[in-house]
Amino acid sequence: MKNKTQERRESLQQSIRQMMGHTDLPEDVFVKAIEEALRVIALRHYGPEAKVSIDIQLDQEEIRCHVPKKVVDIMKDFSTEIPIEEAQKLDPNVKIGDMLEVEINPDEFGRIQAQLGRQILLGKLREAERELVYNEFEGREGEVVVGYLQRYDKQNAIVDLERTDVLRTEALLPASQIPPSHRYNRGDSLRCLILEVKNTLTGEQIVVSRTHPDLIAMLCEQEVPEVYEGQVRVIAVAREPGYRAKVAVTANEEGIDAVGTCVGVRGSRVQTMVRELKNEKIEFIDWSEDTTIFITNALKPAKQIRKVELNEADMSAIVIVPDDQLSLAIGRRGQNARLAAKLTGWNIDIKSESEAPVSLDTLFKEDIEEETPSENAEEESAEVNVAEVEEETPAEVAVKLSWEENNSDDTVESETTAEPELEPTSEDEGN
Repeated sequence: MKNKTQERRESLQQSIRQMMGHTDLPEDVFVKAIEEALRVIALRHYGPEAKVSIDIQLDQEEIRCHVPKKVVDIMKDFSTEIPIEEAQKLDPNVKIGDMLEVEINPDEFGRIQAQLGRQILLGKLREAERELVYNEFEGREGEVVVGYLQRYDKQNAIVDLERTDVLRTEALLPASQIPPSHRYNRGDSLRCLILEVKNTLTGEQIVVSRTHPDLIAMLCEQEVPEVYEGQVRVIAVAREPGYRAKVAVTANEEGIDAVGTCVGVRGSRVQTMVRELKNEKIEFIDWSEDTTIFITNALKPAKQIRKVELNEADMSAIVIVPDDQLSLAIGRRGQNARLAAKLTGWNIDIKSESEAPVSLDTLFKEDIEEETPSENAEEESAEVNVAEVEEETPAEVAVKLSWEENNSDDTVESETTAEPELEPTSEDEGN
């Protein structure tokens, strides 16, 4: 028959084995947690000054705790002394005054202390798990992880991440990070973007998103080898989560069609991303350093953009399109225009030819006048040149003035000295 001490020791070891079976913590972490829990129990029972030693051998399934006690003739302090009679049962050669390592008897612990020890052990294990999770995911913000929907907590979703190098982890998918049109079922596989990793003692440590624009960029990296290898680069992403997205891409090497590479043969690559995002439409466009061309590409499927006027002071653009392309340029409920503005970073005002404040001939007139000088301008220029050619020198002006003065005096003098004609008198008429 087993005594009570052996039965309780075996019960304790069995409980510990069960705990180890429900966690993926390394053995050294688990052993440390057990030591701290047992030490707390022993110190509460024998006093804070007791020097408790704990020896755990999990391979041999042995857990032993010892407390040093002084051998005395008459015991006055239970926590630090042991009577000679009890001491000689443990060691026949012991003498009064010797220090003896006494194994802790589980019978000495009460029910309350045993429960406290279990709570302490569970708390230490949770702290160790959270520390390992934080160390594994620290610095991984922006990465994509795969998980399975476990449950809903009000409007938020709890995602069970795939087994990592350490242990299985739960992540929080807030309601604000779930596309409005999406509804997931338990067990659904989800690829999420890590938004935040927190080192907290309560709540989920990892916050993930299904609405962040970078999720599409990371999906492109996973599904398009050219993006992963750097031959094609994702410049910008604009999303209305659950409905539509625009992605601007460019090739870093000549001879590569960036858009065609991302779309794939018969749309195979983009369709994989569309299925992952629950049929969210994804459009790839060519990025350009020329803002006018970039805005024109961003407004697709609208075609035949007539003119793009840029105002760099307030980062705004006025786009003139044919009347029959206005609805395509704006999109349903303005969606195409909003995505183009987000993608380019410019405030875009789209107008049709009939809505434009001036006609197209007037819009292009300024450009034509700058390129082709007018006939009047040529005549004015000719007159200026003639005037410059006929301009007189100062010496010529002085001679001219002198001549005019001399001639003027002669004229006046001749006019004053000339005798006026006399009218005939009556006598002359008689003769």
